[in-house]
Amino acid sequence: MAEYEVIADLDAAAAAASRLAAGHGPVAVDVERASGFRYSQRAYLIQVYRRGSEVFLFDPPAIGDLSALQAAIGDEEWVLHAASQDLPSLREAGLEPPRIFDTELAARLLGHDRVGLGAVVEDTLGITLAKAHSAADWSTRPLPQGWLEYAALDVLHLIDVRDALATELDEQGKTAFAEEEFEAVRTRAPKPPREEPWRRLSGLHTVRGRRALAVARALWQAREDYAREEDVSPGRLVPDRSLVAAVIADPATKQDLARVKEFTGRASRSQLDRWWAAIEAGRADPALPAERGPGDGMPPPRAWADRNPAADARLKAARPLVEARAEELGMPTENLLTPDLLRRVAWHPPAEVTAESIGDALGELGARPWQIAQTAQVIATAFVDSVQVPDAASETAS
Repeated sequence: MAEYEVIADLDAAAAAASRLAAGHGPVAVDVERASGFRYSQRAYLIQVYRRGSEVFLFDPPAIGDLSALQAAIGDEEWVLHAASQDLPSLREAGLEPPRIFDTELAARLLGHDRVGLGAVVEDTLGITLAKAHSAADWSTRPLPQGWLEYAALDVLHLIDVRDALATELDEQGKTAFAEEEFEAVRTRAPKPPREEPWRRLSGLHTVRGRRALAVARALWQAREDYAREEDVSPGRLVPDRSLVAAVIADPATKQDLARVKEFTGRASRSQLDRWWAAIEAGRADPALPAERGPGDGMPPPRAWADRNPAADARLKAARPLVEARAEELGMPTENLLTPDLLRRVAWHPPAEVTAESIGDALGELGARPWQIAQTAQVIATAFVDSVQVPDAASETAS
């Protein structure tokens, strides 16, 4: 078993960057966070490998400035697995790839049944990776040697996997598809903050009344503020179910809150004053939340037949044809075109339905050119066919 060391200072980071710069070809990059343990999504370990060099394990919080690493590999293709998960943490650390190859996304486009890193490595190279530490607290210091070996293996084989998948993409005529998808992931803007993130509280559907919702909102915000301050995952302080239990219990005093058995969590009693202050603030808040949160203007598809029969007919006509096209291409339907995009264009179709107008609508919604080329005509044909019967029925009724 190889012994791995964590690079934790600027001089060592600069030396490792120089050795990576002397390597050749693409650069494999992976990130370990402390999701579920810490509030932040910062990188606590960044693994980098390049042929002609070796695996290097960087400790971003300890190093601070990773500009030497960026300079060393900033002109090369970066190979990542599930890049959308790692890119935000890399950017927070000052690392930005000029182009990427996403091995998970490539496996999806190729129709692989399993797309986790271990499965893709096994399917392409016949090598089995142990995944024992994938959910570990990577903010732990010092990191155990077994964890470091696991982290190193995440990048050690990634370049070989990339090459195998690139060959498959070429054989299936999907290289251009993949390049568009990779670039879309690399350049995708961060999602805007949720308008009312507190509504994601698990179990909130059991809370009744706008005043009770105001209390739930205040408790959620108090927990969020404390979690950010302590850099601890909110659920590790007080679980969602405990906040909801406190709301439903409707305690009259702080002592009553302390007696709520379901109000648990490591900070449930040590921060009792904080939670009680939040409850009182929620009860006094004049800005009561609506019973339901803001939507996107579309009801769930199951309600379309009553709410918008024409849209329902369009969706039901187009969906199986898009699924069939995905099957022909040997990829999951959601990678050919996400269900949300199809629903949106079915709910609000162009005034004149043609392949070109459908393509324009899909493009405005974020579909890539290759997706439009593969689906626009199929969807347009389905939409046109779907309106024939409703139109005839409406004319008969009139």
